[in-house]
Amino acid sequence: MDYVKAFLVGGAICALSQILLEKTKLLPGRIMVILVCTGAVLGALQIYEPFSQWAGAGANVPLLGFGNVLWKGVRDAVDENGFIGIFLGGFKACALGVSAALIFSYIASWMFDSKMKK
Repeated sequence: MDYVKAFLVGGAICALSQILLEKTKLLPGRIMVILVCTGAVLGALQIYEPFSQWAGAGANVPLLGFGNVLWKGVRDAVDENGFIGIFLGGFKACALGVSAALIFSYIASWMFDSKMKK
């Protein structure tokens, strides 16, 4: 049942993002920023954590989950280091995920003949 719930929630998030892409003039990068910021705001309002525990990977994997991870990292770093934690927390919290994304995308660029669109 957890897999079904994760699939449905993750699919709904992606479907809403696709609707934004199709029905508005927003560019993909702006939609991605909206998703990350929404995840951070929902985390700050303490709404995202219960939703994340209920939905599992369906809520944690999309960009909403990334925004929530950034928020949690900043919150914890501010509690630990004070004001400087605003700048350190996000980097510490998401360093592994961002590093993995960069490394795997670099490996994929070697494996496939990637070209710029014209």
